[in-house]
Amino acid sequence: MKQIYTKTGDKGETSLRDGVRVAKDDPRIEANGELDHLNALLGVVRSMLPEGSTRELIYCLQRELMSIMSHVATPEGRTNPRQLRTQELTLQMESAIGQFQPAGGFVIPGNGSTLSAIIHTARTQARTVERRLWSLSRQYAVDESILIMMNRLSDYLFVLANEKE
Repeated sequence: MKQIYTKTGDKGETSLRDGVRVAKDDPRIEANGELDHLNALLGVVRSMLPEGSTRELIYCLQRELMSIMSHVATPEGRTNPRQLRTQELTLQMESAIGQFQPAGGFVIPGNGSTLSAIIHTARTQARTVERRLWSLSRQYAVDESILIMMNRLSDYLFVLANEKE
């Protein structure tokens, strides 16, 4: 097995894709840390869902978050070969959102099931990711479809959390 540590980050730097070194608090690294956190939360959500289309969509979203992380970590002037599926996934989420019938009133996470509360936690993390990506876009190019998908993801998770109460 390969060694888990490289010691190359011990002085406060890490690598972007293609080995470009940046500070560990670089906005691209911050955004990717938040994306990683969201991906982990979605993994918990997916592990609690029964087999079916919702679980499959969450898995596809997790895979897309990995692609987004790769794009965020691609240095300016370099091309990322990973194809984004953000538009396709946004349409799938919009379809699910369109079937939701809101009950009205405020939603207090935790009043329903544990699964619903965890989905709400993922929803709030999706909002954090969206904010970090907008901040990042002020310094570096961020594909607009990523920003749109992240906005829709938090809406989708709101709907899913309410369905699972």
